[in-house]
Amino acid sequence: MKRIQYNQYGGPELMHLDVFELSAPGTGEVAVKVHFAAINPIDWKLRAGQMKLVTGRHFPRAMGMDFSGTVLSVGPGVSRFKAGDAVFGLARFKESGALGEAVVTKETFLAKKPDNVSFKDAACLGTPGITAWNGLMDKATLRPGASVFINGCAGAVGEAAVQIAHLAGASVSGSCSAVDMERMKALGVRNVYDYRSTSLSTIPTRFDAVLDTAASLSVSAGIAMLRKGGVFLDLNPGPGKFIRALFDRRLRPVIGSPRSDILDTVAGAASEGKFSIRVGDTVPLGEAIRLLTELEAGRKIGGKGVIAME
Repeated sequence: MKRIQYNQYGGPELMHLDVFELSAPGTGEVAVKVHFAAINPIDWKLRAGQMKLVTGRHFPRAMGMDFSGTVLSVGPGVSRFKAGDAVFGLARFKESGALGEAVVTKETFLAKKPDNVSFKDAACLGTPGITAWNGLMDKATLRPGASVFINGCAGAVGEAAVQIAHLAGASVSGSCSAVDMERMKALGVRNVYDYRSTSLSTIPTRFDAVLDTAASLSVSAGIAMLRKGGVFLDLNPGPGKFIRALFDRRLRPVIGSPRSDILDTVAGAASEGKFSIRVGDTVPLGEAIRLLTELEAGRKIGGKGVIAME
């Protein structure tokens, strides 16, 4: 089988398509034949070594987190899936491997793909859905009637957050580029601001939760947008922010933590037409390195970059 790998931490030139042998799934693990994989910024952040304290120094390392496919086999103790099931979800964080023809992951990192959702669309749901849920539901505990501001609402996590906030019964405002404003209004964002021409400090409304998916707000700017009891959700936390959060409950660092209950909820919402992530470009595995490199360099494609394995 083939997958995208790298033999040391560093830049995009280190990626190569290589042959590998799929390991047998261990206890609580599932082997999946990948049909489609979706690209996320975390893919190149891991390859660059930004999280090597977690991922370690064993090479070669595989790339890719989000995928959809068909179960090949299951390890001991797996009860939710069997060979032949159509699934979507996330690879294991440390091992990655979604950008390849097959991957082994945890049972709890998967959900069954709804029959009325394509494999291509399902591949895009994992990381955006998990991240937005971890922030809005796990950290902010949104309730019906709450007000949310999403900085970067047109990106994949932002788009997911808009839909999850609506599922929770919250009202949503947000910022994005001018070209995406009408699309976000159609998605139900009540007040949409052009981030290039609007200083968020001038917005008079205060919110129960501010989610910074664009990683462009300072902690002080985010907290200034909150009403009493509100929380600022930071998706780009470092050691300093974790320490600050110990003393300031308004700051809530968010680390993506996949769970089967979240993925099952996302699957149900997708089946009902209430959750989806826009696809921007789809290429075969042989062109994946080119697309990854272009996206890392800042190319905008209006949605998710998706890799087709067949």
